[in-house]
Amino acid sequence: MIQTTEIVQYIQELVSIPSPSGYTEEAIAYVAAFMEQHGISYERTRKGALLATIPGTDTRKHRLLTAHVDTLGAMVKEIKGNGRLRLTTVGGFRWNSVEGEYCTIHAADGKTYTGTILMHQTSVHVYKNAGDAKRDEENIEVRIDAMSASKAETEQLGISVGDFVSFAPRFSVSDSGFIKSRHLDDKASVGILLYLAKKLKEEGTALPYTTHFLISNNEEIGYGGNSNIPAETVEYLAVDMGAIGDTQATNEHSVSICAKDSSGPYHYQLRQYLVSLAKQHGIDYRVDIYPYYSSDASAAIRAGYDVMHGLIGPGIDASHAFERTHVQSLEHTAALLWYYVQSELVSG
Repeated sequence: MIQTTEIVQYIQELVSIPSPSGYTEEAIAYVAAFMEQHGISYERTRKGALLATIPGTDTRKHRLLTAHVDTLGAMVKEIKGNGRLRLTTVGGFRWNSVEGEYCTIHAADGKTYTGTILMHQTSVHVYKNAGDAKRDEENIEVRIDAMSASKAETEQLGISVGDFVSFAPRFSVSDSGFIKSRHLDDKASVGILLYLAKKLKEEGTALPYTTHFLISNNEEIGYGGNSNIPAETVEYLAVDMGAIGDTQATNEHSVSICAKDSSGPYHYQLRQYLVSLAKQHGIDYRVDIYPYYSSDASAAIRAGYDVMHGLIGPGIDASHAFERTHVQSLEHTAALLWYYVQSELVSG
């Protein structure tokens, strides 16, 4: 029933669009074109997000699903005397996770330049402490693929402080069904929501409640899904990655249902309802706690919205680094959402 090849296609297209938080216009435009193509009404928010809507039988009580299209990235903090770039982070990641990565500098005049993120002390033939130097903003720099060996020459290229820097995704799918790429957080979930919206529209599925799809664009910096929530919304379900690691229950082959993250517990009745739907329909799931994590749903609660909030998503290995998931996890996440949007509200 769930066509994972189609979901994977959307994910590949999405991760190929640079969209660090604050620089998401092109990615949102992709989503807007998708909604137009499939006859789904939407509106753009002042913050640059997108809210699509599929009407349901009950228009007094609504559901809202959200995923975020913004990713980790960086900005130019300083043009160094050697013409290379010092960076500042956009979102929460560690510098060692991007050391050696290819990147693109997005100049304010629209030009782009490729480069590589490196330690200043990279060469072991020159720097005795190449392996020991701290990976931080002082030592990490961008080597630009352009004729520039001074600050003045880099400025002549049109590069300046405040320009965004995006990381190469390096998307690939293995024969065994593993999807490897940067930015699966949260473009894997956006791909799932696009597939769900298209499937509902094409099949003419009668939804019991009007359902919104909020594609947010500032989640990585903490406030993506905290506005533009219709007043009729009763249930707010964030679709975001499930974090994998030591002591975690989440894996790459099931849907992760979050019980608690750094913001506190998610709505207990909604969480139990999602578990019951997974059991009823034979969906492989794991209930988990993410200790250093927050979501669009928790941002909405902090903003004061009176909604039942939940969080589910595909299990993602090596989050905020070079991430990986499996098509089985996409399938189980999409299946749970498919049955959820056609079910009754938790409160009836």
